[in-house]
Amino acid sequence: MSQHNPAGDAPRGWAYRIRLGKPGTPADFDRTMLWAIVALLTGFGLVMVLSSSAVESFAAGSGISSKFLRQAVFAVLGFGAMYVASRLPGHLWTGKIAGLLLAVTLVLQALVFTPLGITEGGNRAWLDLGVTSLQPAEIGKIAMCVWFGAVLRMKGKPIERWQHLIVPILLPALLIIGLAMAGKDLGTVMVMAVVLLGTMWFSGMPLRWTVWGVVLAAAGAITAAAISPNRVARITAFFSGDCDYEYLCWQTTHGFYALAHGGLLGVGLGNSTAKWSWLPEADNDYIFAIIGEEFGLLGAMLVIGMFTALAIVLLRMWRSAADAPARAIIGGVFSWIIFQAFVNISVVIGLLPVLGVPLPFVSSGGSALVTTMLAMGIVLSVSRGTDPSAASSARTKPTGANQPRKEPVSR
Repeated sequence: MSQHNPAGDAPRGWAYRIRLGKPGTPADFDRTMLWAIVALLTGFGLVMVLSSSAVESFAAGSGISSKFLRQAVFAVLGFGAMYVASRLPGHLWTGKIAGLLLAVTLVLQALVFTPLGITEGGNRAWLDLGVTSLQPAEIGKIAMCVWFGAVLRMKGKPIERWQHLIVPILLPALLIIGLAMAGKDLGTVMVMAVVLLGTMWFSGMPLRWTVWGVVLAAAGAITAAAISPNRVARITAFFSGDCDYEYLCWQTTHGFYALAHGGLLGVGLGNSTAKWSWLPEADNDYIFAIIGEEFGLLGAMLVIGMFTALAIVLLRMWRSAADAPARAIIGGVFSWIIFQAFVNISVVIGLLPVLGVPLPFVSSGGSALVTTMLAMGIVLSVSRGTDPSAASSARTKPTGANQPRKEPVSR
């Protein structure tokens, strides 16, 4: 009886049959498209950070381009990290690097609760490194993806019993998520939970495990919100419509004003009025509102279109991935980026209460930009396969004149 080999078999559930093009579509096209989309989103984000932060930077006594220049430096570092990561063999990410990333993440997240930690907006989630700050949870998202892939590679066979998930996968993931929860950053915790569920589902594990995971994650999110008076007040105001304009709904209301002011075509780049200290976090969590004001509905839809294109490309790369570890990593990164973009945009347009989640590639934030681009580089790397034996056999496979000649079949 032939055994199931997770390094070669693709999941055969309904998710695998999503119509994303022919299975034989060249992978090089998808990789090129990924580079192009990331470059467009990052470049557009730099323009919007300059536009949305100039007024408040000047008012704070800094140059009008101070945040832009800082973001530009991190963009250069991010592209460098993405390129280096993309050139590494895929199996390295599911080897010692995975364990190293996991250990580094846990250490950095623990340091947040030392004097090195920074509290902003009631969340203790950053480290003060002197020249810049770092949010360890961003590294944790990558660590969760590659560690999941590493476990699948080490086992060498499908995980068929949920008990086998507890020690190698759930325990490290819950440690990372728990440390983020201790810092009271609910938005980041939600994204990390989705990363965990995404890696499970996209790696081909039984759907019922993911369903149970969603139920438990929802219960945890409700509990975390219930123990915070501020979150309870925001959620209650969101669902009841009875909101204190100057306290709970200032940011939401002025985000709506910005979108309404933009209309169909927008007021033009740099002409936003909301960024004149009317809209908190204009260059970060609410940068989509500034996009809608300056570029209008069409500009906002263009940004949504770019994230949709990114989702399609990532799904195509997942569908053509060579093994289960690669599918887990690509699926986890897909879940992270697309869910986070969905939450950010939904908050700005009023579909969700304020959660404090930035828009990937676009919002200001150095550690978030670098780690997101690094994740894209890892996707490019593992899309070529993470099984070293498969890569070795591919290199030794005869090609060209060494292949046996096929004679035409007479009819």
